Amino acid sequence: MSTSIPARPEAKGRGASPRGTGGAVWTALGTVYVVWGSTYLGIRIVVQTMPPFLSAGARFITAGLVLAGVVAWRYGPSALRVTRAQLGSTLLVGLLLVLGGNGLVVLAETSVPSGLAALLVAAVPMWVVVLRAATGDRPPARTLAGVLLGLAGLAVLTSPGLSGEVRLSGVLLVLSGSIAWSLGSFSAGRLPLPGNPFTGSAYQMVWGGLGGVLVGLARGEQHGLDPASFSTASWLALGYLVLIGSVVGFTAYAWLLQSAPLSLTATYAYVNPVVAVALGALVLDEALTLPIVLGGAIVVAAVGVIVSTERRK
Repeated sequence: MSTSIPARPEAKGRGASPRGTGGAVWTALGTVYVVWGSTYLGIRIVVQTMPPFLSAGARFITAGLVLAGVVAWRYGPSALRVTRAQLGSTLLVGLLLVLGGNGLVVLAETSVPSGLAALLVAAVPMWVVVLRAATGDRPPARTLAGVLLGLAGLAVLTSPGLSGEVRLSGVLLVLSGSIAWSLGSFSAGRLPLPGNPFTGSAYQMVWGGLGGVLVGLARGEQHGLDPASFSTASWLALGYLVLIGSVVGFTAYAWLLQSAPLSLTATYAYVNPVVAVALGALVLDEALTLPIVLGGAIVVAAVGVIVSTERRK
């Protein structure tokens, strides 16, 4: 997912510099569209032969260390310094986003097609609105209408028997992961995180990756582990997720937050699942049943309504 965060960093309106829509912006936006949309396919290929939590943990620890190295090289080692409060915040957000949000999706993709997982995760903006409303915020009526529309789409996607031979437990794992991701995104806007978004995400990835390794060990994924049995495709997919999915994708997104209109950047939320569904069907021959197409279209439309309404505020 994304992020995957990394943390798909939370857009907090950073960057007061003039924003435009030149060639560099469209290149970065296209990168986020394709890269983050393709991470669901990458995860599905990884877990075909690799243990879910151990592989996800290794992915994010590696990506976090690489990103920390980039930060130290680009901004100087001092950019990695954080206060105790900031360190605690990155721990909490990292566990929610990486371990809870991404980890549960990785586990679910051992039985859930990548395209369906992406469509279920696309509902994250909807859950964030629900959390806002639960804490006293009053979203616009159009936003609430988008949430209701999204719930209808989820009902179609998760109804037993409608989405083909997919285990309901896997679907529930994805939904739980999307809620954990929403909690992490929601909390991040209210916690003292490092001012440099790259620094914050590096810590979040390492914390979440360590959490993934511990959960994997607790589940016994190390028993009978034989790296020689891992397929070449899984190794390549894991490398892709580390370098392209996490580091390159996040760098492009963080740059967009500072250089492009937020209304344009936010469109990744409803383009990524479309890319994921298309790649799943083309590469892994995942079934495109009518309920998946219909429910997915409803969810994507709902996210579009929510994002377009919120960006006007």
